[in-house]
Amino acid sequence: MTYYSGFVLAVPADQKDAYANHARAAWPMFQRFGALRMVEAWGEDVPHGQQTDFYSATQAVEGEVPVFSWIEWPDRATADAAWTTMMAEPQPEMSSMSDMPFDGKRMFWGGFAPVVDLS
Repeated sequence: MTYYSGFVLAVPADQKDAYANHARAAWPMFQRFGALRMVEAWGEDVPHGQQTDFYSATQAVEGEVPVFSWIEWPDRATADAAWTTMMAEPQPEMSSMSDMPFDGKRMFWGGFAPVVDLS
């Protein structure tokens, strides 16, 4: 069953192009490990909440934009194997990637199995 790695982070608005280039550079590595699709969504209509919101969840500061992204995998086993390998061994694609144009310490992520999948 399809499995998703989801990520939420804040990126400085003036780093939008650098972020997109960083994501594009990462795609060949994810694809090589079996990823089916990768989506990077730049916040455009993200309201500030009274109790919680994307800004507070990422500790965004003035001038940062929330980003929501996901990687689609054919199944959890493929995703788990990919992450295990990527974390254990340097990957050739990483040497050509620029520094992260965001604060990775404020990014959060998780793995998700669909409960409804309508196409």
